[in-house]
Amino acid sequence: MVSTPAYDPPVTSSEAAQARHTGTVIAGCLAVCLAQIGLVLPAAINGEMQRALQTSGAELTWISDAFLVPAAVLALTFGLVGDRYGRKKLVVGAALLSAVGYLVSATSDTPAQLITGQAISGIGAAALFPASLAMITAITTTPAARARGLAAWTTALSLGAFIAPLMSGGIVEHAPFQWAFGMTGVLAVITAVAAWLLGTESSAPEGRSLDWPGQFTIAVALLSLLYGIIQGPSDGWSSAPIVASFVVFAVFITGFVVVENRSAAPMLRMSLFRIPAFAASAAMAVIGMLGFLGGAYDLSIRLGVIQHQGPFQAAIPIMIIQVCTPFIWPLLARLLHRIGPGPMLVTGFLAMATGQLWLRSLPIHDTALLPMVGPLILNGIGFGLVVAALTAAAVNVVPQNLTGMAAATTSLVRDLGQTLGPAVVGAVALGMAAGQLTRSLADAGLTPKEHGIASAILHEGGPIALHSADLGPLSAKLAPYTTDALAHGYNNGLILTAAACVTAAVIAAVFVGLRPSGTAPAKAEGSAA
Repeated sequence: MVSTPAYDPPVTSSEAAQARHTGTVIAGCLAVCLAQIGLVLPAAINGEMQRALQTSGAELTWISDAFLVPAAVLALTFGLVGDRYGRKKLVVGAALLSAVGYLVSATSDTPAQLITGQAISGIGAAALFPASLAMITAITTTPAARARGLAAWTTALSLGAFIAPLMSGGIVEHAPFQWAFGMTGVLAVITAVAAWLLGTESSAPEGRSLDWPGQFTIAVALLSLLYGIIQGPSDGWSSAPIVASFVVFAVFITGFVVVENRSAAPMLRMSLFRIPAFAASAAMAVIGMLGFLGGAYDLSIRLGVIQHQGPFQAAIPIMIIQVCTPFIWPLLARLLHRIGPGPMLVTGFLAMATGQLWLRSLPIHDTALLPMVGPLILNGIGFGLVVAALTAAAVNVVPQNLTGMAAATTSLVRDLGQTLGPAVVGAVALGMAAGQLTRSLADAGLTPKEHGIASAILHEGGPIALHSADLGPLSAKLAPYTTDALAHGYNNGLILTAAACVTAAVIAAVFVGLRPSGTAPAKAEGSAA
């Protein structure tokens, strides 16, 4: 008896297109999830890293910002590379480079090596953020599909921020902190393979070429700015290197604007900033993300460094903030499609400001989780609303053929804001804490020898080093003073971050508006309206 072969119906073009669409969205979401894991990874283990490597306050800030600096500095160039040579290839290469950086961090035993590994991983993230977003926006060309794609990308970003403290806190509870970076390296390799197998290649090379003068000027400008902010408290704000760094920033950021206006194929068209909604979204991204990540960094220092909570215990509040967005994912898609970004931005920024001021009102000695749940949820919901709406506000108001540039610009200004968050909060908080400690040590009843030891540590390593130093009985004497000084400094940091969020809400209300506007993509340049 001859068996009849089973009949497999042919795959229709619409089914194939849907499979490509779904695979590309999955690949883009995995990529941004990996990038966000790297960004948030240090938050829950700042205390463990500080104690294991005996870092100063400035070194602890650099561990976070070493990842964020290249992500901000290189975002525009990688957006351009993706447009010219293909976003899928860029995502695969960036994920593999991130894996190399995590290997360096996983084998580190000095602050310098850890900072180096973070910088390499940050270069990978600089490509992953804009390329993943451009992959998704290139394949979602209808309003409903665009809203779903942006909501999925935002949810994946927030999911990465949720996974990072859960993973790092859980691992470091039972193993050295280096293992958390090693596990992230494994995830980077998995992401590269998935992007290669599932992603659809896309590009928009017309009129795009590498802009080395623009890349050089923006890199020098941003690195100079961040160096001045981070090193200012320890080197002295009036010292020659710090003053010079701000002068260099002013010169090179001016040079960047001049170079881009004169370039035949700029990495960033300054004319985009003549679109009010795009310019406003850029300003909101810098100010608002400074407020959000500055507040998250402030929280991580409160938990891991000031209160000496264990890594997993310190991870739980960070997880609560980030778990909110996945839960409201269906709502994000509907809100983007029906009311547009304006109302979402105002609501989100105000929610974050309220949560940060609420968190500031909690006593520094209270380590209970329950009183923190309210402000943590407000921050989480606000973050989800803001990130989804910021992206939509930027990419939907530029011509369709410039969405890659818009996506890269959105990544740059968002990452710049996130980079400035820990830097600015650390500078303000450590400066205030050092000033209070200097005054307090004189009235602490210390012997001349004890005062000399404490003053030397404070001068060399700053308030965090003095708070975490193992000095035997002297540590017990100093603990009330160091705790109060750090609490004073970082509580004032939360006032600063809340003010930044309120400022961003005002910009959103004035320039984006509160009227429903939807998320229809703009037409390509030269097309009929």
